[in-house]
Amino acid sequence: MPVVTSKIPDAPISTLSAEEKAEQEFGSLSSPDWLYVSQFNSKEPLPEPVADEPPYYVLIATYLNYLILIIIGHVRDYFGKIFVPEEFEAVMEKDGYAPWYSNFESFYPRRLKKRLDDCFARPCHGAPGRFIKLFNRTSPDYNTTFEYDGTSTPCLNLSSYNYLGFAQSVGTCTDNSARAIDEYGVSSCGPRLTGGSTDLHAKCERVVADFLGKDDSLVFSMGYGTNASLFTSLVNSKCLVISDSLNHGSIRFGVRLAGATVKVFPHNDMDKLEKILKNAISQGQPKTHRPWRKILVAVEGLYSMEGNLCNLPALVELREKYKFYLFVDEAHSIGALGPNGKGVCDYFNVDPSKVDLLMGTLTKSFGATGGYVAASQEIIDRLRVDITTNTYGESTPPAVLEQIITSIGIINGDLNGNEGKERLQRIAFNSRYLRLGLKRLGFIVYGADDSPVVPLLTYLPPRMPAFSRMMLEKKVAVVVTGYPATDLATSRVRYCVSAALKKEDIDYILRASDEIGERLFLKFSTGVGGGGKNPGDYEKGIKPRWTIEEVLEKTPYDCKQPMY
Repeated sequence: MPVVTSKIPDAPISTLSAEEKAEQEFGSLSSPDWLYVSQFNSKEPLPEPVADEPPYYVLIATYLNYLILIIIGHVRDYFGKIFVPEEFEAVMEKDGYAPWYSNFESFYPRRLKKRLDDCFARPCHGAPGRFIKLFNRTSPDYNTTFEYDGTSTPCLNLSSYNYLGFAQSVGTCTDNSARAIDEYGVSSCGPRLTGGSTDLHAKCERVVADFLGKDDSLVFSMGYGTNASLFTSLVNSKCLVISDSLNHGSIRFGVRLAGATVKVFPHNDMDKLEKILKNAISQGQPKTHRPWRKILVAVEGLYSMEGNLCNLPALVELREKYKFYLFVDEAHSIGALGPNGKGVCDYFNVDPSKVDLLMGTLTKSFGATGGYVAASQEIIDRLRVDITTNTYGESTPPAVLEQIITSIGIINGDLNGNEGKERLQRIAFNSRYLRLGLKRLGFIVYGADDSPVVPLLTYLPPRMPAFSRMMLEKKVAVVVTGYPATDLATSRVRYCVSAALKKEDIDYILRASDEIGERLFLKFSTGVGGGGKNPGDYEKGIKPRWTIEEVLEKTPYDCKQPMY
């Protein structure tokens, strides 16, 4: 019998051969039909993702669910402090000392989030490739603690940002990274300005800059830290930052740290953005009304919670008209979009010189860690001596740098022949196939057609953990998320698509989603997103829900056409 322990056990020794391990981490292509090139015609206006809303009773039930949970939570808190005070020591005064947490600020994690903690932070081992191995665990005390029996289960991986499948333990990237350790060691042992800079850093930055079509670049050891420290070197209190309402927390944190004035425009609303720009330019700084020293518009290439793309062509038009600085965070779009994997500029066929600063992370599409900033030589030269990360932050380890260099070489076609091209076309096909399939099955799905982030809306809070647990039973690992990462009423499952998945894996995921969606009553779609079974059906008022067999038969070919 396995020994049950509260500690995460050591990973079991793998018995797979090199060929079996490679297939587990990156599935072989079963047919050249399952490839697609993601590119948008920049001469056409960017269409808004098809909006679909649930019936009103679903929204009402969602708010009622939260209300009931809150009421029950407060009742349990009231009586619990009276009858079992030892369980509430953290929120009660003791021996004259203030509580660790206030009852109010800790209410949400204690009474709502704790109920689904088993769906988060599931320990895993091995490479996060096509399959991910999750340690089996149970909780004897309602997710307060967890017990492990030392076993694990391989699950289809829809939970990692391994967009191009480079996070492998075997292959060219792994071999080159291992050689870098032999030559450079495991760490650079210092910040860039105090002995932590090597020729490999310079080479990596040159490769990243050439890949992005910019003069130069800087690489950092942490993606979040890139944004968190970047803005203090770009703007100050006499500057204005105009931020998309859905921008990542790292951008918000970095801008606050810089002390710049901030204005927010509704997500992708170019009309509102233009109004803010006109008003800011005409009115100038508060009180003094002097001109702003700098106006910077910050957006993301691909928004990771919504799956939407920024309207880059429209942003570039506004930039040409109003002469502001444009910053694009490509954490989720670089490598995952465009015929050459070069992000939203490549996808929209926009010259990278039209974007002043391109930032991104190397953690996702490149299977590495850290982030980068690419810009004109003048900006990068200033950042090299000014940005705090270079002064205080640890530099990127050599093995990670080699991983970045090698993966970009594969994407460019300089290494391994057409492997990079295949990876790009596989993620494009997988993303479109899964998204259109889910829409046709009756789910409400957010995001752009080519986005590898596919959010499936669950709305009611109990259905979010239920979906995750039922998927785990089917050996599929998914991410679920809700408030405060999303609006209160829009809890969701967030599928993260990878080139490592085979078309047959998407088939299995669609079957599992269809079965679970029926059991949990999650199919609220009007049918507008998936189109009719015949041309003109939706325009005629026919809103059919496709069967799973119809979806599997037709969607792999239909998804290559312009979506409805």
